[in-house]
Amino acid sequence: MSTVSGWLVGRLPDEWFEAEPEVSVDREEIVVVGTLTAPDIDAQDDEPAVRAAEAGRIKRFREDTRQQRMRIADEAERRYGRKVAWGAQCGETREVFTNLSIPVMTRLRQPERQVLDTLVDAGVARSRSDALAWSVRLVAEHEGDWIKELQDALTAVHEVRRSGPSSRRGRTA
Repeated sequence: MSTVSGWLVGRLPDEWFEAEPEVSVDREEIVVVGTLTAPDIDAQDDEPAVRAAEAGRIKRFREDTRQQRMRIADEAERRYGRKVAWGAQCGETREVFTNLSIPVMTRLRQPERQVLDTLVDAGVARSRSDALAWSVRLVAEHEGDWIKELQDALTAVHEVRRSGPSSRRGRTA
């Protein structure tokens, strides 16, 4: 658990979520997604009614906790220098409320642009930007385990750097 996750878990009211929330952190944003208690609806009921009840539970959570979530987000933003986004999972329904969409500059050669243009022309994506985001999601879905291994390895590297000497300058042999 990162420092950010630990702080948030300690700061959030215990009654909000069934378990410890999922906290993901990148350079710009912290996203907190907690699991809500599923509505007491018989699983034999029709699927649309169950999904509607889950969506209603998420909407209620969003509205009922808005002021307190905003205060916690303000504290976290001051403390960690990142925006905070919130979300909830209820049964099979997951919703992240308002989160950042960060522009990313990239240089692509013609073959890569042609791939994006094909996705746009085929109606898979609305724009090159949308096509690139779709491609990234596809890679994450199909190579998720490999990406997770890379992230874990990077975390280990950061920990080793953090625990090492702060500076080698000024040392004498």
